[in-house]
Amino acid sequence: MAPNKFVKGAEPFVCGGSAATFASCVIHPMDLAKVRMQLYGQLNPGKPVPGFGNILSTMIKNDGIFSVYKGVDAAIGRQLVYGTARIGLHRTFSDALVKQNDGKPINFFVKTLSGMASGSIAVCIGTPFDIALVRLQSDSMAAPEDRRNYKNVFDAFIRTTKEEGVGALYKGLGPNILRGMSMNVGMLACYDQAKELVSKILNDPMTDGPRLTTKIGSSAVAGFTAALFSLPFDLIKSRLMAQKPDTNGKMPYAGIGDCAVKIFRNEGPMGFFAGFSAYYGRCAPHAMIILLSIESITQGYRKMFY
Repeated sequence: MAPNKFVKGAEPFVCGGSAATFASCVIHPMDLAKVRMQLYGQLNPGKPVPGFGNILSTMIKNDGIFSVYKGVDAAIGRQLVYGTARIGLHRTFSDALVKQNDGKPINFFVKTLSGMASGSIAVCIGTPFDIALVRLQSDSMAAPEDRRNYKNVFDAFIRTTKEEGVGALYKGLGPNILRGMSMNVGMLACYDQAKELVSKILNDPMTDGPRLTTKIGSSAVAGFTAALFSLPFDLIKSRLMAQKPDTNGKMPYAGIGDCAVKIFRNEGPMGFFAGFSAYYGRCAPHAMIILLSIESITQGYRKMFY
């Protein structure tokens, strides 16, 4: 039985969102450590940034095992919105472009455009959850008197809106759009391209979809490129989203350009890659879990609805 148009159209969104949410739950402690490493240079200028293993062990020692899942509710909400949109839109755009190309594979430039478009749209939808996630993850780094002490993601939404206005939910939107575009290109467009190359190397005809070895190799490449392309924008985004006014009411950063210049001046070029180990440790497993699990989730979806 052929699926109706709604079931067919919803497939990349339902399956992509489910895979992204599952992956986010698995790697949340690494994401938490990544955010803290990125903010460490701002809060402790001149001091070496600790490794993510040290950050997590210190958190567990001081605040208990469940502290490494601080903000997981915001992470789940973010992936249900942002993850669903960015993967679903990319697959929808890519499938439409392949159809326009008479069923032939599209080139990498077109894949890049699809990734950039879907990533930027998804970010515009999901940024409020990103704001809540960054603030929940970074709050305990501040001095006790400076902490916001949000109870959960909904409390973060309500208080941020009341105390700072609705516009505060879109702080860092500019770098977040750039991050979303670079992340989608690095993860999804590069995965599609790597899959074609890896399948040739491994002599995988991909008649019934890629073999497990092809998927693992392609997703490993995509995890690295996603981290490399997006980390500088992710760092700027985290700094802008977590910033608070000083005693004179002035924000540390005036915008994307000011934040980038101050990071370069105070921390050097490598400051843009602070927390790369944790970021790669987050991106690679996150990308691999999504790209490996989405195939199984899609098969289950089709068995249920087709």
